[in-house]
Amino acid sequence: MASTDFTATYGGIAADRRGAVLDDAHIGDIHGALGTIRHGATAPLGLSAKVKALLAIVGPGLIVMVGDNDAGAFATYGQAGQNYGTALLWTLLLLVPVLYVNQEMVLRLGAVTGVGHARLILERFGRFWGAFSVIDLFLLNALTLVTEFIGITLAAGYLGLPKVPSVILAGLVIMVAASTGSFRRFERVAVALCAASLLLVPVYVMVHPAASQVARGFLIPSLPAGPGGMAALMLLVIGIVGTTVAPWQLFFQQSYVIDKRITPRFIAYEKADLVIGILVVIIGAAAMMGFTAAAFAGTEAAGNFTDSAGIAHGLQAYAGRTAGALFAIALLDACIIGAFAVCLSTAYAIGDVLSLNHSLHRGIGQAKGFYAVYAGLIAAAATIVLIPSSPLGLLTEGVQALAGVLLPSASVFLLLLCNDRQVLGPWVNGRATNLFTSAVVGVLVTLSIILTIAVLFPGVTETQILTIMGGCGVAGAICAGYAAVRRRRFAAEPVDRTGRQCWRMPPLTELSRPVMSNGRRIGMSVLRLYLGLATVLVIFKIVQMGLGH
Repeated sequence: MASTDFTATYGGIAADRRGAVLDDAHIGDIHGALGTIRHGATAPLGLSAKVKALLAIVGPGLIVMVGDNDAGAFATYGQAGQNYGTALLWTLLLLVPVLYVNQEMVLRLGAVTGVGHARLILERFGRFWGAFSVIDLFLLNALTLVTEFIGITLAAGYLGLPKVPSVILAGLVIMVAASTGSFRRFERVAVALCAASLLLVPVYVMVHPAASQVARGFLIPSLPAGPGGMAALMLLVIGIVGTTVAPWQLFFQQSYVIDKRITPRFIAYEKADLVIGILVVIIGAAAMMGFTAAAFAGTEAAGNFTDSAGIAHGLQAYAGRTAGALFAIALLDACIIGAFAVCLSTAYAIGDVLSLNHSLHRGIGQAKGFYAVYAGLIAAAATIVLIPSSPLGLLTEGVQALAGVLLPSASVFLLLLCNDRQVLGPWVNGRATNLFTSAVVGVLVTLSIILTIAVLFPGVTETQILTIMGGCGVAGAICAGYAAVRRRRFAAEPVDRTGRQCWRMPPLTELSRPVMSNGRRIGMSVLRLYLGLATVLVIFKIVQMGLGH
């Protein structure tokens, strides 16, 4: 890829304050895959300069979104299409604004604070909540990484490649690409892999599902009957949420924005990068649901999803060997991108919390702990996949649902941080963003409750589920009313947003610990208790399904 060099002058504006940046490697020129922006450069003027600036910024939003269409996503979207046709496409449209708002808040935190998500939670909410967030992330990411290597074995098996060498080679590629000490070199590899994810588009064209059926699936929400009853359907719906809006995305995006050295002056370009990534991920997800639904409709395999390799064979039977091979290559590509992002989110978080050097601008010798975490996760996941009789199927199904269950707590911390005026100053959330994000948290908790009910009572009907949703809606309205009353009684001063392009968070040592009300503390504790229970029930349900009960 040719690189363009965008250079701008200070224009009389003082350079950004270092603020709370924890790693010296996070300060300097922006060396993106497709261009360079000099340190301290102002926002560009003119169309050509703006295009060059966008090319230099593109990366964080694109990688975090495409990385989300990983092995688990291939399995989840493929299962939705094979077992339920196009009836669940509507879930993707509902998730678009959720993706944008969540990730916009995270990129804003990264650009303004210079501190990773895990470190902010630790510093602002204490060791108890900081430990919970990091433990959640580490365990879920470790399981997710195993699913990436499961996907690699499935893709390699379909393409006729030996399992052990394929896993070892893929692990080496993932390690080497991130450990050269060159941020730009890593990002060029990642962006190239993101472009390769569009191989799903020609597969869709080869299968050519009926446009009217796809449109109906997008526009008319439904909860179709299928194998396993309503409990299995709700598990899959929550899996779609978990694979599309995963907790690791929050940690990765914030740290990657910091590592790329993006400052508040270029937040608008990073938002455009995020929009590009969302378009790519939704196109890929919709394509998988669409061509899988068409390939299996009317066959004995309809409603009997096995794994991603089964999808490749089904595509081959329906549209030819080329379609199956392209799908398998896209799966292999997705697993590598996903492994990059998941490993980095964990290494960034641990490096941030333990004050280790943690930057792709540093080589192995300058950031031993950072790369040790990164390589250790890859080695452990590859080893588990290569162990005979490992419960790989259970891991693949469970990871996405667990991500959906754990996401509400991650979203709560995100919302609290984005309303912390010491952290974001003039960049804190506006009222509309707070209302929308609060509603999203309510929906995520509602989905978790429905999952819990579906596990305990597998015969639950669609009408009963709608009743539960209505009850949760009423409870949410009551909570919103209470919050509105408190807002009027304890109205905060208006936010002065002038000069925010140059505002950075002060060093963490200069910030006072936020005061948490008893009501908020109790609410967060109840949420954590419930999510713990829901997590246990998800694991129970997955094991039960795996045993054939």
